[in-house]
Amino acid sequence: MAETYDLIVLGSGPGGYVAAIRAAQLGLKTAIVERELLGGICLNWGCIPTKALLRSAEIYHYMQHAKDFGLVAQGISADLAAVVKRSRGVAKQLNQGVTHLMKKNKIAVHMGTGKLTGKGKLTVTGADGKTTDLTARNIIVATGARARDLPNLPADGKRVWTYRHAMTPSEMPTKLLVIGSGAIGIEFASFYKDMGAEVTVVEMLDRIVPVEDADVSAFLEKALTKQGMRILTGAAVSDLKVGANGVSAKLKDKAGKETAEEFSHVIVAIGIVPNTADIGLREMGVDVDERGFLKTRPDCRTNVDGIYAIGDITAPPWLAHKASHEGVIAVEAIAGKHPHAMDPLNIPGCTYCHPQVASVGLTEARAKEAGYTVKVGTFPFIGNGKAIALGEAEGFVKTVFDARTGELLGAHMVGAEVTEMIQGYTIGKTGELTEAELMETVFPHPTISEAMHESVLAAYGRALHI
Repeated sequence: MAETYDLIVLGSGPGGYVAAIRAAQLGLKTAIVERELLGGICLNWGCIPTKALLRSAEIYHYMQHAKDFGLVAQGISADLAAVVKRSRGVAKQLNQGVTHLMKKNKIAVHMGTGKLTGKGKLTVTGADGKTTDLTARNIIVATGARARDLPNLPADGKRVWTYRHAMTPSEMPTKLLVIGSGAIGIEFASFYKDMGAEVTVVEMLDRIVPVEDADVSAFLEKALTKQGMRILTGAAVSDLKVGANGVSAKLKDKAGKETAEEFSHVIVAIGIVPNTADIGLREMGVDVDERGFLKTRPDCRTNVDGIYAIGDITAPPWLAHKASHEGVIAVEAIAGKHPHAMDPLNIPGCTYCHPQVASVGLTEARAKEAGYTVKVGTFPFIGNGKAIALGEAEGFVKTVFDARTGELLGAHMVGAEVTEMIQGYTIGKTGELTEAELMETVFPHPTISEAMHESVLAAYGRALHI
């Protein structure tokens, strides 16, 4: 006999497990299905463990520059195996935390591969091959996505890596090629550069981190190049061949000139593929877009009654915090709470390279394309006392306002700790604040966040410290 619930959540990543917890809070009898590890990719193989790696690389970077702070550090070296071990330990701790949250909220956990088998029906196949049938009036699909492989050369985990291989390397790369300069590619390029590898980044578009404001892209490219990273934009990898001791690559630059080079390893970071195969979606008639991602309404419903979808299996941005918020929206819709739809322009994005990048809302170019007349303010970290004291004077904050209404259209930041500061602008956008409220806000001194205030003032010709 099938086990019956009010809600089944398929996938336990940051969207799935948050949805399950919110459902339990609202009194829904809830089950969650996970085929690998509670917490999903983000917690176990993505957001969290990569930040642990990057933290180690950041400390190593500071140790190598100890003399800049009047300190002496000798005999400095990095133990890659120990760095990876710490990262895995962090992931394990958080996985255990999610396990505890499931128990605390009395959520039934079914480990195995789930498949939709009919209206309100889902079958779970465990590692031992045994099956369990579940039923529920509503099902939330939160199966996420996986790294996209190169068309003719799938990652082998030895010489050609995806992010997952790069997180648990069997050896330290000596000469690394990173294909793709989005958040994942740039974060791993930054990590391995700080750890001592020679790094080349190839981006087919005309600038790195192409979703960011053009000024941020230009600044970051200059900063990474200054650190010794080689960056090729408007370029392509026309051929890759894996050998016993490395990878032979043909790189084509923006002028069409092709050169052959040898690398010890390659990281492929060219996007993601939604995990939609073999889970019954096609049989149920769930609509997908031209790229294979599930189509959803503002309350995360699909076109099929009783089936919702959240996270990386749906439209971008593909971010953990977006998935979590969608999980809450979907559950509250199921419970009849009439939640507000999520505005994609109020979702912040963060890239944890060195220097960090963070943004929310429209870039200057996108705002102009949308027909706005804009006021733009920029304030450099060199004008901020705390940034100078920290030895982090490279960076800036840029704000974009509607010149007619004073609405904050977008904010873009590059530099130390900006991933922690962007929430200030995110609150401002969500609360529909104008330049007047932001100008009247008192920022603490001395903090890097004062650059946020100065950027707002600069947009209206009122900057005080530059």
